[in-house]
Amino acid sequence: MEYYITVAGIGPGSPDYLLPAASKAIANASVLIGSRRALTAFSRKDQKSYVIGSDIEGVLAYIEKAVAAEDVVVMVSGDPGFYSLLAALKDRFGSAKLKVIPGISSVQLAFARIGRFWQDALLLSMHGRRADDGALAFQPGKKMGFLTDGKHNPAFIAELLIKLGWPPATQCWLCENLSYDNENIAALTLEEGSKVTGFHHCVMVVSDE
Repeated sequence: MEYYITVAGIGPGSPDYLLPAASKAIANASVLIGSRRALTAFSRKDQKSYVIGSDIEGVLAYIEKAVAAEDVVVMVSGDPGFYSLLAALKDRFGSAKLKVIPGISSVQLAFARIGRFWQDALLLSMHGRRADDGALAFQPGKKMGFLTDGKHNPAFIAELLIKLGWPPATQCWLCENLSYDNENIAALTLEEGSKVTGFHHCVMVVSDE
């Protein structure tokens, strides 16, 4: 019998933003894999579970062993197609072995919260990586959405963008804890953003409109 790996996007965090298809897959899973936070929110005691941590090779090895005997559900935050474990799973197991359930990206929710469309936005991740200067360079009317981290935080990004020619008065939004009770959104200029503290692991939107 052939077994499969279902990669389920769980959205920005709150169960309110979990799609029914993902909820059904998670509820029916015998083997459930995800971050500690996701497993705390969605797993049951009768399910086998494995925490996704920094050892990605260890996660993939566990999945490889488990999927030889039964189906596996892997929960990823946001949408699987946007900077998630899906790329590593595809490289290891191939697309034919995967079933992907989309989710609501935190970037998508950030644009919704500030009432802006994102069809023309350049979407980048500065979470654990550094976008190249060519992608970040200023162009009139340009719009960008970022995933950030503790090192490449909004203050770092704002200062970098100003150095790359963005007007200091350009508007930006810092969107933290999206979908949770402690959600926090700040509307600032890049100059103000370059001095802000906190807002690590948030979504940053920058728009020259």
